[in-house]
Amino acid sequence: MDGQPQGSRYLLWISKPTGYELREGDGEVPAIGSELTDGDMRLRVAKIGPSPLPGDSRACAYTSAVR
Repeated sequence: MDGQPQGSRYLLWISKPTGYELREGDGEVPAIGSELTDGDMRLRVAKIGPSPLPGDSRACAYTSAVR
């Protein structure tokens, strides 16, 4: 492993008009309702769920664009 404590990495699902992007994040999973930025896009965490990747035990923060 990379020496980080369990639970200190998560996935971030970013919905885009062209599809989605899946990224890794460090630290605690953002809370539902939290707002994040991705370049000039504002995102809000809509839900926290399991990773969409088979065999991956990390949590995933699913986001939607803030309008």
